[in-house]
Amino acid sequence: MNNAKRHEIFRRLRELDPKPTTELDYTTPFELLVAVTLSAQATDVGVNKATRKLFPVANTPQAILALGEEGLKKYISTIGLYNAKARNVIATCRILVEQYGGVVPRTREALEALPGVGRKTANVVLNTAFGQPTIAVDTHIFRVANRTGLAKGKTVRAVEDKLEKTVPAEFKQDAHHWLILHGRYVCKARKPACPVCVIRDLCEYPDKTPETETA
Repeated sequence: MNNAKRHEIFRRLRELDPKPTTELDYTTPFELLVAVTLSAQATDVGVNKATRKLFPVANTPQAILALGEEGLKKYISTIGLYNAKARNVIATCRILVEQYGGVVPRTREALEALPGVGRKTANVVLNTAFGQPTIAVDTHIFRVANRTGLAKGKTVRAVEDKLEKTVPAEFKQDAHHWLILHGRYVCKARKPACPVCVIRDLCEYPDKTPETETA
């Protein structure tokens, strides 16, 4: 895929949604960090249902530590892998309090050193909470990047590195939000909604769905 086509893809996605953001509910960098940590192998809708009950009660590292691991579990038990996630969130809160004065650090290295925080989570926090032009590659972005030809790669990191190199600078801040939303609602895993796709003519996917196959 050439640079002109990439530019037009993101121009159209921006035109459709000028100010995209995460669908996770949050008001502070810490709330976002917790929400993204909880979202692994879970839906944003499911996480939001849990955090809408949790955050009014405890939305700082100190407050969640005061809940304790068992107390936290009561709020997040509807989320998959909640036992491990509760353990990680409590451990993260302890580190934030002891090493960072309860403030979420702004570097990738510090974020990735927190329990349960991988590269994708760090990228989301850096981008969405702190305005850094990182690209967090999840399953949606991995699929869309490979399917469209935007950035083909066999691993998440390969796709991330290729997107970092090829996404035009003016679109980089919002790129991963556009691609996630496009993958979630249009370029779906089982059957992409190609007839209603705004970048259909630019997409290099050879097996586009015809009108009769999409609902």
